[in-house]
Amino acid sequence: MNAGRPELTGTFGAVSSTHWLPAAAAMAVLEKGGNAFDAAASAGFVLQVVEPHFNGLGGDVPIVSYSAATNSVQVVCGQGPTPQAATIDHIRSLGLNEIPGSGLLPAVVPGAFGAWMRLLSEHGTLPLADILDHAIGYAENGFPLLAGTADAIEVLAPLFMTEWVESGRVYLPDGRPPAVGSRFRNPVLADTYKRLLREAAAVAGGREAQIAAAERAFYQGFVAEAIDTFVSTTEVLDSTGRRNKGLLTGQDMSNWHAPVERSVQLQYGDYAVHKPGPWSQSPVFLQQLALLDGFDLRGMGLNSADYIHTVAECAKLAFADREAWYGDPDHSDIPMDVLLSPGYSAERRRLVEAKAAEALRPGSPSGRRPFVPEQVADAPVPTDSHWMSQIHNGLPTVVKATAARNDTCTIVVADRFGNMVAAVPSGGWLKSSPVIPGLGLSLGTRAQTMTLTEGHPNSFGPGRRPRTTLSPSLVLKHGKPALAFGTPGGDRQDQWTLGFFLAVAEFGLDLQSATETLAFHTDHFAASFTPHESRPKVLVVERDCDPDVIEELRSRGHEVELVPELSLGKVCAVGVNQDRDLLQAAASPRGRQPYAMCR
Repeated sequence: MNAGRPELTGTFGAVSSTHWLPAAAAMAVLEKGGNAFDAAASAGFVLQVVEPHFNGLGGDVPIVSYSAATNSVQVVCGQGPTPQAATIDHIRSLGLNEIPGSGLLPAVVPGAFGAWMRLLSEHGTLPLADILDHAIGYAENGFPLLAGTADAIEVLAPLFMTEWVESGRVYLPDGRPPAVGSRFRNPVLADTYKRLLREAAAVAGGREAQIAAAERAFYQGFVAEAIDTFVSTTEVLDSTGRRNKGLLTGQDMSNWHAPVERSVQLQYGDYAVHKPGPWSQSPVFLQQLALLDGFDLRGMGLNSADYIHTVAECAKLAFADREAWYGDPDHSDIPMDVLLSPGYSAERRRLVEAKAAEALRPGSPSGRRPFVPEQVADAPVPTDSHWMSQIHNGLPTVVKATAARNDTCTIVVADRFGNMVAAVPSGGWLKSSPVIPGLGLSLGTRAQTMTLTEGHPNSFGPGRRPRTTLSPSLVLKHGKPALAFGTPGGDRQDQWTLGFFLAVAEFGLDLQSATETLAFHTDHFAASFTPHESRPKVLVVERDCDPDVIEELRSRGHEVELVPELSLGKVCAVGVNQDRDLLQAAASPRGRQPYAMCR
């Protein structure tokens, strides 16, 4: 299969993103003399403007990066925690079995702004005004509206007109849904960015002092005050069919500062693969690699029945462990070292059989008993309103009759100085909760991924990071940066990017060809988003798969579900060809929207 896109190579900089405008902004920042950290942050803020159905200023972002100056990899955790008032008893007292996927109840501290500020303060070089310039320009002067954004606004327009009226002011110019491709503006959001800059410029000191001032303005100043006032005084209609107040306060925001952590890593052949910790689903990528390391994938052949079956069965085992063991390590004992150990991986590998597994089978690291909470969904509210059925599902975009849900955003950057950054922003999308008056942003709803069962690493509780699906990847080869990549896709991110990585590491494909190879995934485990559905034995495969392979997979017990070609994922990647001393960039043709640049 040849989708017609070349791999891009160069010497100055490499950028790839799920939208062409953030990619262009990142390259512009590199051209201005900034580094990969500056460029990634600038693109991250543009993504908040031009993909509001996927992310926003009130959302989250994990960032994994390599610094040439320190020769080290670090993770900035932009996943904000739950409020201090977040208790299981409170949610149960409302008569609920799960945390709603929309409204104010599932809101957490917005982590994206703090994460980008932390990255910039430690590794950036340009003034904050240069970083926010592109986002302000698009919010103030407009940008072409994507079809996905327009679809979401049209479906939700009745909700915005009658209940979430501030969202209506932002997203229904002239009182009606904007057209696909029309020039859309968010002047209120532009004013928020500009006020953050004004308060930053008012302090004495240099670049770092201004970044710190902008962070204070967000988490302790006017942004936190507006959020506190709205959440504490407003009952919001949500997916329960009732109006509920939220739990987030200005004090919750003031107490938080984006932490910097060591990555979790695994050696796979010549590659050292680095991921965020188990407060995200990221380590399932490493667990899959640890399992697959015992199979002859090259001998099977790329996209053969043996290959797809083996990869899918290992995904089932890794994600079963996610369900049992992952959560905030600050509040739970997560046996990550054991889960990635050779002995444990060998034990689990023996569970892969010729037939598709039917049961969810989490492991017992060090003999510990696994615990997977039962998902008890609240019944959908009886309604004739299409928008109500949509907000009952916690996914970012309007849910259509397809398995190809490419939600969330990605930005990856490599620069001429040897730095590399991968980030997967999400949360705070327009479907999540009402726009906060005066700010032009919505709060995220990541707490919906948590369980109301006590004693689990991902149990709902005060000050805990919900287990996020967001999962950027960074890979070193011989101790130097080799790859950075990510994709939208919720729970499926670490299956679609795994296929990309194996195509490069095992089969020698160039980056662009690897983004275009056949994609597939299993939905064997419970989804992170409400209503937490699972589809045991279902294997979703793009329909350009060899028909003989499909028939063989079905004979092995997989319930194969075919979806359109080039519909699963939007992998974005940058890399370094160490032999040729060249930068590389690639973007999946899926969705016709991801864009890579290299010079």
